[in-house]
Amino acid sequence: MSISIGLASFTQQAWDKVLSKVKKAVVFMDDRCAESLHWNGGAQRLFEAGAQNVKQFSSFEAGGAKQPKAVFVVSTLLKGRTADVVKDIIGLSSFQYCVVFTTVAHSIHLLANNASPEMEGRRVFEQFEEKICEWMGDMNYTAEVMHVPLFLAPVSPHLHIAPAFGSVFPLVSQDLDQINTSRPDKKKFGSLADVDLHSLPPELQIQIKSLASGLNSMFDFLHVREECFAVGPTSRIIAGELANHPQAKNRRKTAQHKASVVFIDRTLDLTGAVGHHGDNLVEKILSALPELSGHNNDVMVDMLELTSLQKNEDSYKMIAPGHLAQPNDPAAQALWESILNMKHKEAVMEVRRHLVEAASKENLPIKMSLGRVTPEQLSSYIHLFKNNFKAMQNHCGTLQLSLATVQTLRSPQLTKWDSFLAFERLLLQAFGDSDLPEVLKQILPMIKSKRERTDDDHSPEDLLVLLVYVYSLAGEVMLSKQLEEAELEVKKALVKAVCDEPELSSLLQRITGCLSSTELTLDKAHIAVDKMFEILRGIMKSRAHMKQFRAVYSPGDSVHQGTYRPLLKQVVEEIFHPDRPDPVDIVHMSAGLTDLLKTGFSMFMKVSRPHPSDHPLLILFVVGGVTPSEVHLIKEVVSSHKSALQIIVLSSRLLKPLDIPELLFATDRLHPDIGM
Repeated sequence: MSISIGLASFTQQAWDKVLSKVKKAVVFMDDRCAESLHWNGGAQRLFEAGAQNVKQFSSFEAGGAKQPKAVFVVSTLLKGRTADVVKDIIGLSSFQYCVVFTTVAHSIHLLANNASPEMEGRRVFEQFEEKICEWMGDMNYTAEVMHVPLFLAPVSPHLHIAPAFGSVFPLVSQDLDQINTSRPDKKKFGSLADVDLHSLPPELQIQIKSLASGLNSMFDFLHVREECFAVGPTSRIIAGELANHPQAKNRRKTAQHKASVVFIDRTLDLTGAVGHHGDNLVEKILSALPELSGHNNDVMVDMLELTSLQKNEDSYKMIAPGHLAQPNDPAAQALWESILNMKHKEAVMEVRRHLVEAASKENLPIKMSLGRVTPEQLSSYIHLFKNNFKAMQNHCGTLQLSLATVQTLRSPQLTKWDSFLAFERLLLQAFGDSDLPEVLKQILPMIKSKRERTDDDHSPEDLLVLLVYVYSLAGEVMLSKQLEEAELEVKKALVKAVCDEPELSSLLQRITGCLSSTELTLDKAHIAVDKMFEILRGIMKSRAHMKQFRAVYSPGDSVHQGTYRPLLKQVVEEIFHPDRPDPVDIVHMSAGLTDLLKTGFSMFMKVSRPHPSDHPLLILFVVGGVTPSEVHLIKEVVSSHKSALQIIVLSSRLLKPLDIPELLFATDRLHPDIGM
């Protein structure tokens, strides 16, 4: 069994446990679990298994008077806010039988309740079952509570994301300052590399332990013994937790297969996450179309074009949006995997080819045309399916992906994408000739208030994307009076632009802490912008502890222009280096005394250190998100080395450029929402 098939089976069997309980039940599910199900067959699977209804996990929802059974599916601890919502729903309903599935293992619940995680049995779950019976009003009613690892979503056979950990993001220097505030002077950490798991806030400890527990369940199912490696401080904490997971020892003794798992901090290279150089259609779709409600990794596709309805608010309420995930449609799934791994031009041609094939199968009067693919041409092919219900039903997935392509090609965001790309190329050239203060001076004229901007100009959010690109690309630079002056001018212009916004976007609301522009004062804007620049300066130093991967920018020379060198590419090339040198920045995380002895002896004797290419399977886990073009780049590098190794990419989410300012400037990384 190949590992990609094994991973698909792992997620399917986890959901099968849920499906076995939903017959004649009302299902309440939180957004993170709903997103995992979305890529694993969707709500259709629940209804096919006999579910009566599927509702959001919310205190404002309830079952009907004649619905005695409920199934709750949550990605959080069964305490605090999560327990309150379960209680509220039961209180508004007439349930006699409740089943609760949580993605958080019982050992983590013990930890959260200050009990020993090694304690036998399922005490916390049994106590919650008793509470549920109390809330239902009769201790003779039935309640079941169990853990199921529903954390993965298969975007493609070689790319899996973890919606339950979509907010996981590597720590930055500002987080280190917060950690140090509660520590005595003699015990303050000098850098993020010194931070260990037990010095983190309880919420973050639980989140990291939950991730390690989920990965352990995955390896258990796959019968895999893993060697853990890390690139970056946060990855080191996660890899260390997995390497020393208490339930992994027995598995590793009997595992039939071996794998290397390399965790990589996203913050070491944010240029790749916010850049527009990928030339990938899926990246552009994710940026151009609105997010599917409650999801981080899919979009809403306007399906009105396939109806005779007029485009107005009432019509949008009537017609459900389309989306990218098509797990139940083999033809659409094949198209999705193709465009995920192709360059933009090839992907658009592939969409046309699939549309032509679909129309031909239905004997629709299609007029073939070669040459450049235009949105008008694709739209004309899509219109052939209009009013033909059977044809639409047979090719619904392909039509959704085709409409997503058309709407992206027509979007003003595509023009802005090209504008970003052009400016990024200028920045690459500028870094070869100038230092950071000079580059910031080039950005300064682009910062304009709302009334000064045209459609071609950049919004404050766009400018944050550019600043992240610049600071991550620059790497560690000497602080100087010129840099401080240049930063001061950019800060002033940004404060003015943000204060002049007639309406604050959701991102600006979260950054400033103000719900409306009337709440936003000059002082609040100054504080928010100062904090952003503190984080940006931290990003500059994120690779300072590295010896090998210190730079993602190559200056070029008199003949060649300066270039961006993706850190992920550098890591993969180092792993597949034909000479197999001992990794310098890819740190092996020991799983106990044997590994420590091996590492110790290797300093004095010819004992080979563990290497990421030792095993037939390599798993790269990018902590903080990965872009589709980066996944394609990894596959290209592996292919160029003609390696027999199988490679799988895991990550917390699929990224688009605007996700990074949110994760950097508007997310509390130290205190994630774990339902408490």
